[in-house]
Amino acid sequence: MGHRNLSAAVADLERAGHLVRIEQEIDPHLEAAEIHRRVYATGGPAIYFARTKGSPFPMVSNLFGTVERARFLFRDALDGVRKLVELKTDPASARKRPWRYWNLPLLAWRLRPKFVRSGPILKHTTTVSQLPQLKCWPLDGGAFVTLPQVYTEHPDTPGWMKSNLGMYRVQLSGNEFEPDREVGLHYQIHRGIGVHHAAAVRRGERLRVNVIVGGPPALAVAAVMPLPEGLPELAFAGALGGRRLTVVRPNPQTPSPKKEGGFQSPSPLGGGVGEGFSLPLPAEADFVISGWIDPTRTKPEGPFGDHLGYYSLTHDFPVMTVDAVYHRPGAIWPFTVVGRPPQEDTTFGELIHELTGPVIPTVIPGLHAVHAVDAAGVHPLLLAIGSERYVPYAGTRRPQELLTLANAVLGQGQLSLAKYLFIVAKEDNPDLDIHDIGAFLRHLLERFDPEADLHFQTRTTIDTLDYSAGLGLNAGSKLVIAAAGPARRALGTTVPANLGLPDGFADPRLVMPGVLAILGPKCGARIDEDVDIARLLTSLNAAFCVSHSAFEGLPLIVVVDDSEFVARTLNNFLWAVFTRSDPATDVHGVVASMRHKHWGCRGPLVIDARLKPHMPPPLDADPAVTRRVDALFARGGPLSGLEK
Repeated sequence: MGHRNLSAAVADLERAGHLVRIEQEIDPHLEAAEIHRRVYATGGPAIYFARTKGSPFPMVSNLFGTVERARFLFRDALDGVRKLVELKTDPASARKRPWRYWNLPLLAWRLRPKFVRSGPILKHTTTVSQLPQLKCWPLDGGAFVTLPQVYTEHPDTPGWMKSNLGMYRVQLSGNEFEPDREVGLHYQIHRGIGVHHAAAVRRGERLRVNVIVGGPPALAVAAVMPLPEGLPELAFAGALGGRRLTVVRPNPQTPSPKKEGGFQSPSPLGGGVGEGFSLPLPAEADFVISGWIDPTRTKPEGPFGDHLGYYSLTHDFPVMTVDAVYHRPGAIWPFTVVGRPPQEDTTFGELIHELTGPVIPTVIPGLHAVHAVDAAGVHPLLLAIGSERYVPYAGTRRPQELLTLANAVLGQGQLSLAKYLFIVAKEDNPDLDIHDIGAFLRHLLERFDPEADLHFQTRTTIDTLDYSAGLGLNAGSKLVIAAAGPARRALGTTVPANLGLPDGFADPRLVMPGVLAILGPKCGARIDEDVDIARLLTSLNAAFCVSHSAFEGLPLIVVVDDSEFVARTLNNFLWAVFTRSDPATDVHGVVASMRHKHWGCRGPLVIDARLKPHMPPPLDADPAVTRRVDALFARGGPLSGLEK
């Protein structure tokens, strides 16, 4: 059976050699995050921080640091989840192979939460300020919960069947939040909580919220799963956890929990300790911050060092008024650290693909595979493989069905946040592996026609954390590049001679066959960016007109801040180019033209991927903290050997 709670999971990992304990007191202000990043980068174990400076609660991180460890945590239930996915993909499977699905009734039973009147979560209360005040990056606006599970119910149809459990970051301190009374609630576009928020606005009432921290590890994974409509995250947590999720039913007569260590529950507005609670609580959660939001009221939230590798800036987001902070006996505070990928959240993506990948063709017929590229920040770059079966009698093949599939992909939940979508035809290479990013890009670059195969969407929605367009939150553009048919070019493997770059452009380097990186001038005002790119295009246009052959094997040129860095690794190229460019603003072309409102170019595509003044800064660690942590990892130090 799966783990009933986080303590059981920690003990299981420790027995199996997947976890180490740090007994020395560790500061949650930057220090714990620096330790976590180093251990994660070497594929190291989960880390239990026994003593947390400023808090009575221990912490644990890197629980999902490797796919192997995630599989270990859910080893008793993964086969059952796969069976449920198989039945979703092919409902007739149960009739064809009944012996494989002999335990289907048990699997279905686990989907239903088990409601009880009391549980460990109600044993104690504390305050927000007593929780570990985790700060991961120097410019973060305060302490944050980095593995929260935010639970809400639909105001029109209360109850767990219409509930939403999502991982939306929570700011515990800083900015204008009243200590122990308010926390910031940041959720991004196309998230389920938004539907509940909108309903509360329409009804003119508060939206009750529970911020759950810890509990069975399956809860955290359920909070990030892209589940189909009608399947609540609480149900999936039961399936993945290998047991029904035990939930304390709301009860206005719930007795007051005991106070521990003299900590007082804030309970400033009622509805908290001694007066019951309005939403169900996972009985085995480690912490629950219970409260509500006035859906018309906001406060500044952020900055926060986020998963694109930059800071998300300060913006107004909902503010949550805290009624009570519950915690179980022996509570442990789990956390993760996000930043330039790959980080621990990469494992979530891999596990999600492993579990849900087979369902994709049933949702969009003709689509065989989709891959959100983690190294590019997930949403900035999406790869897809589809069928190109339209008019098979035609003498030549061009993207047709692929465009239909691309529109369908961009209409699917969080896939709609993709900024660049590259889609190719399976028929051209049935063995193409969508997770071999280098091979996929070479296949695309060999085949796409820059005059016909570029399809833009402008003034649309993109990831809340992506500032590349300079248009504010959730605003930017998209570019679909669709390629079908035989290769139209052999990709170049050398830097073309005599490029004739204008002043300020230098150091051309080959990133991979067919892709050239050029060092550009540092960006100043937007008008200077435009002038710089115009000068480059004038030079490249002239060179192209003199000799097309010099550019035949070079379909993509990227202008960057450091061409040596971008050409050093494929991951550097993916991160720098696709997080620092907006298609409508930054995609240009050699000998470009507009025909019937379709933009294309005869020569190479040119992407301006320099860091622009309107973009937030990349994430860098505090040098003083780095030196302090160096000493902890040094020979003879308390963390010696942990980086190996």
